[in-house]
Amino acid sequence: MATLKKYDLTGKETGSVQVNDALLEIKAHPQSVKDYLVAIRNNARQWSASTKTRAEINRTGKKPHPQKGGGRSRQGDLAAPQYKGGGIVFGPRPKFDIHTRINKKERRAAVAALIVEKIKANRIHVLQKETMKAPKTKEMATFFHKIEIGPQRILVLGESGSEVKGEKAGKPIHLNLIKSLRNIPKKDYAVVSQLNGYALARCQHLVVLETALDQFLSILGASNE
Repeated sequence: MATLKKYDLTGKETGSVQVNDALLEIKAHPQSVKDYLVAIRNNARQWSASTKTRAEINRTGKKPHPQKGGGRSRQGDLAAPQYKGGGIVFGPRPKFDIHTRINKKERRAAVAALIVEKIKANRIHVLQKETMKAPKTKEMATFFHKIEIGPQRILVLGESGSEVKGEKAGKPIHLNLIKSLRNIPKKDYAVVSQLNGYALARCQHLVVLETALDQFLSILGASNE
């Protein structure tokens, strides 16, 4: 049975969370995981780069110099690609309908497999439930340093929802925590419901808030009861 260590904001270990071995049996073929990650990157592209061919360049149609008598090669017009400001040969053009479809079962299996991989490598940590009264960048930086993952890329995961009490409706939960992470390099925040495989593969460690732990483990098939 795997164990996730639990810490408070000072970096002191306060307990642990047991993960059932049955949840760690999830596997995904490396090729399907790669295809999923490539699809995410492809779908994030705008595909809006555009260049003009020589037919679209607005230049004079007059020949640059007489075709004969000068001893030079013949030239058609200044829109030719060999001239500065001329058309581009085989340049990028806007593409349409380039969405890469991701199979839902393959996506779920890939995300779960990446989580299992991090659990087995002891790269997932639990931050116990605490409310930050104000943004404290130094407090979060100290926390990462105390649990010895400070310089590495870290993704902090929280639960989804909106904070109404004391904040305007629609603002994310743990707003002060999010603000505390903004000025720390290579530290990101995401909600569990929006977690994707690329964010998982990119980070070296995961810090899961205790309030989001059940939602996080449900990705592996754990019951919230």
